[in-house]
Amino acid sequence: MNVARYVTPTNYERRLLTNFTELGLAAPILEALKREEYSTPTPIQAKSIPAVIAGSDLLGIAQTGTGKTAAFALPILHRLQEKPQPAIRKGCRALVLSPTRELAAQIAQSFKTYGRDLGFSVAVVVGGAPPRKQIRDLAKGVDILIATPGRLLDHIGENHISLKGTEVLVLDEADQMLDLGFLKPIQRIVSGIPTRRQTLFFSATMPDQIAGLARAFLRDPLRVTVAPVATTAERVDQRVIYIEHSRKRAVLTELCADPKLQRALVFTRTKRGADRVAKHLDKAGFKVAAIHGNKSQGQREKALGAFRNGKVRILVATDIAARGIDIDAVSHVINYELPEVPDAYVHRIGRTGRAGASGIAISLCDTSEHHLLKAIERLTRQSIPMENRSNETVEQFEKHVGKRDAGPKRHGQKRHTGQKQHQSKSKRHKPRDAAKPSRAKRRSRKPMSKAG
Repeated sequence: MNVARYVTPTNYERRLLTNFTELGLAAPILEALKREEYSTPTPIQAKSIPAVIAGSDLLGIAQTGTGKTAAFALPILHRLQEKPQPAIRKGCRALVLSPTRELAAQIAQSFKTYGRDLGFSVAVVVGGAPPRKQIRDLAKGVDILIATPGRLLDHIGENHISLKGTEVLVLDEADQMLDLGFLKPIQRIVSGIPTRRQTLFFSATMPDQIAGLARAFLRDPLRVTVAPVATTAERVDQRVIYIEHSRKRAVLTELCADPKLQRALVFTRTKRGADRVAKHLDKAGFKVAAIHGNKSQGQREKALGAFRNGKVRILVATDIAARGIDIDAVSHVINYELPEVPDAYVHRIGRTGRAGASGIAISLCDTSEHHLLKAIERLTRQSIPMENRSNETVEQFEKHVGKRDAGPKRHGQKRHTGQKQHQSKSKRHKPRDAAKPSRAKRRSRKPMSKAG
């Protein structure tokens, strides 16, 4: 595969694309956009849509909340209507792979909204839902199929669907696909799709694994980048509250009582933690719901619906909701616990400050999570302002987290992070002698038995 071609912001911006009518989309699609009162494409849409219409493979990288779904849905609908054909029995013309059920449902709704005057059939195949209706939909054949990898492989294994007639493949949130261990399922799915296809990857971050996938699955792709990789939204005001773990619930209650908090997403690392936090907030008198992988599909849809229509003011979630929720009116994101994977921070706080609005992201950090905060700051290339609400003295605080800047590091300014102290401590725990046995000892070792 050739090296990816780059589309810089100036390539299309020189043409002053300020309206969807300039992107070459079919009239029925433009009419649907007009009904939705969408007139101006976002940068990722302006740069991707003409390239996809032209038939190029594409690797699109943009911040979460910048309209990536429309960036592939609109040109796919346009291309399918250019070459109309009957739905393929037990097949699909376009396949979109999604990491979560919620995101799959939202993508399907976007295709239905934008293509409602075109008459294309759209189906969703995800886990946690009864398979019978999915089997009926697949038996007739569909134009556009949105699926999670695991459930799609189940249907392929039962011969409910064949991908031999698939023309377009989309991997949405490709980086999270790898985080959730979807690489092998994706490889199995792609092996059943013709090599002469159009392949589109969309992601908000670009780890090395995604670049590897792109080299394996895309042919001479355009790489469209509208923001630096792992960049957080500019309109999101970020801060960290340094607090003991035992006092996190009290601080969370205080934050949720703020009248400025209109609708908030609270993130935890574990499913059990999400339930515990939701129970605590419920006892404190807040309207709250929880969503995570142990909830049934019906429970998840009910919680999301209540959050979307305002019946629930606070939604406590694991990272399953970091990309599967597209609600414009989220005023606050609160990280009750920092994520183990720094990329997840970018996606979490991207749930607020969407569609041009501003938002607030607050992270509660205790001593044990400081290394996670440092990883996030390295990834996002920024120093997040920190407020010390712990019982530690100034000296103790600076010993743990170093002296903090109120904003990004200035040119030429050194920051004290406590890194040397951390390294020296690490060396005390791993003496040089213990790290590598002598040659004589290595020779004298007996091979490990199979039972070991």
